[in-house]
Amino acid sequence: MTPLLFAFFLGGTLSFLLEALIRPRVRPPWRRPLAAALVHLGSWCLLYATFLLLVQRPWFAAAFILCLQLVLLQSHHVKWTSLKEPFLVQDFEYFLDAIRHPRLYLPFFGIWLASAASLAGTAAIAAFLWWEPWWPGHIGILPALGTLAILVLSGAALLQAGLARLPAISLQPEDDLAALGLYAYLWSYARQIKRPLDVRLSPASFRQPPKVHNPDALPHVVAVQSESFFDPRRWSDAVSPDVLPHWDRLKAQSLSQGPLTVPAWGANTVRTEAAFLSGLTPGTLGIHRFNPYPQFARQPPPNLLRAVKQLGYRCVAIHPYPASFYLRDRVLSALGVDEFMDIRDFDATQKDGQYIGDAALSQRVAQLLGNQDGRPLFILVITMENHGPLHLESPQDNDWQRLSAGASAGSRPAALQELAVYLRHLCNADQMLGDVRQCLAQQARGGLLCWYGDHVPIMDKVYGHLGEPAGTTDYLIWSTQDAEHSPDMQPRDVSQLGVELLERIIAHSQDTSPSPRNKA
Repeated sequence: MTPLLFAFFLGGTLSFLLEALIRPRVRPPWRRPLAAALVHLGSWCLLYATFLLLVQRPWFAAAFILCLQLVLLQSHHVKWTSLKEPFLVQDFEYFLDAIRHPRLYLPFFGIWLASAASLAGTAAIAAFLWWEPWWPGHIGILPALGTLAILVLSGAALLQAGLARLPAISLQPEDDLAALGLYAYLWSYARQIKRPLDVRLSPASFRQPPKVHNPDALPHVVAVQSESFFDPRRWSDAVSPDVLPHWDRLKAQSLSQGPLTVPAWGANTVRTEAAFLSGLTPGTLGIHRFNPYPQFARQPPPNLLRAVKQLGYRCVAIHPYPASFYLRDRVLSALGVDEFMDIRDFDATQKDGQYIGDAALSQRVAQLLGNQDGRPLFILVITMENHGPLHLESPQDNDWQRLSAGASAGSRPAALQELAVYLRHLCNADQMLGDVRQCLAQQARGGLLCWYGDHVPIMDKVYGHLGEPAGTTDYLIWSTQDAEHSPDMQPRDVSQLGVELLERIIAHSQDTSPSPRNKA
């Protein structure tokens, strides 16, 4: 039993000490609530019992758990560096996504680091299996089973006592992690994942959409969630002033436009998407603010898509990536989408860079509007072209021309390579904006165009060189009916944007005056 006791206690001690690697720093164990320490100890007992049963070698079991904890800490470090957010309990499912969609994840973790870790893990497993004797064969099967039972019962008792006394969490991950430590923090968040949504907090216009007196006057609607779209000119003068000509034109003609507050930085597109469609803020989503779609699949809330369907719209979603990612295939149909076009509706010739280009999406929008069945269309487009990792692409010669003269004169700094690539795809998004505007202007029904960015892009080297942007993106709502005046800049939260779009749809159907833009 001596090797087991040494491995158990040394491994448990190291599991506490490894938390010193977390940045921002967490409180040392003696400054945390006692309940947090009980949760940590109980978790260690249960994990040790589980891996001891699996590998049946005490030192191997302890080392295996500590290695997994190091992988978790490295994942936290990568996420904190790129997304300014700690690792969350909801992020465990992304380990499977990293296998299904490695291009989206491994380049941020580090391909060489992932490869080295895999090789080192394989070598360590082989070494332990060769070096450490089989534990039940050393002490006997019945004593081994008795030891496992003691570990399980002790771990369960400690864990139950700790969980019953844990303080309430703030749902501010950085603060909760610092206060509770890794194990109690993850348990605290995991316990809330099954909490239902309070649909009474949904916007009233989604719960009971207004009536439309003249359905034939309803406009076609195209809502575009543009990947990593924001106006970089208000962040840095390194960007050429004329980089977004279509955006500038539509802003001047729009019903409303301005900076958009979004609940994501660099990634977690689904948070912005869910807020736009549901009108729910992070405060009303509670624990589901970090990944709303698993709960939306179980409990679809009142939302924009369902509201426009009640007005008579046919709803189509376009996203050139596997529909199963983020559970979109289940969630969007539950929210009201009649047809979902995903990566299977496109081919590799339509790529621009790493992903399907925005030009292919504007062509698909034009096809849908040209093959309508008399019903108004609501088309939700979720673009992919400007998705990172941007450092996997190299700037082309003309990409540098989109930087201001001062930024690109005489050199092509390595720190701005990602920005040059980003601006190329941003210009393609701007061209898509112009194409969709022109297509809507040709529709007899008229149309509304809502365009917004999901989050700012990940460009760590660029931000280290130029400074970080504020984190807001940009939006506009444009109509084929002329705006009565040039819009003022109106800051919005993305949870308000879908509500405003529904209001604009109703207002458009009530205005039967001629539209000069429809005649364009």
